[in-house]
Amino acid sequence: MSDSHDLGYGLTKEFWHQGIVTEAGQAILAQAKKDGIPFVTATHDRNNPRSGGVMIQLGMHYQYSYEEQWQPKNQLVTFRMYQLNLADKATPIYKKYWDDSAVCFIEADVTS
Repeated sequence: MSDSHDLGYGLTKEFWHQGIVTEAGQAILAQAKKDGIPFVTATHDRNNPRSGGVMIQLGMHYQYSYEEQWQPKNQLVTFRMYQLNLADKATPIYKKYWDDSAVCFIEADVTS
């Protein structure tokens, strides 16, 4: 499973906590399912748990965490990877981030 189907989002602070990303994400995921996309992934910095909360509200499930030297700030960040299977519940976990990272692990206390 090498093709990625990443869902990314960002809002300026004045639009936070209004449900905008959740509403837009639901529409995007519905269209992705209609288009036959088998799964969607999303990642967030673990220091931004509210972003993970959006992923959970969209029905995504935590799979693993990994470290990456994040650009453009050139700082080490731990990301959490979530996945939502759209076509088949048995779709394998997308492992590219896991395979590409020197440090990857599963956090026992992350809910999804």
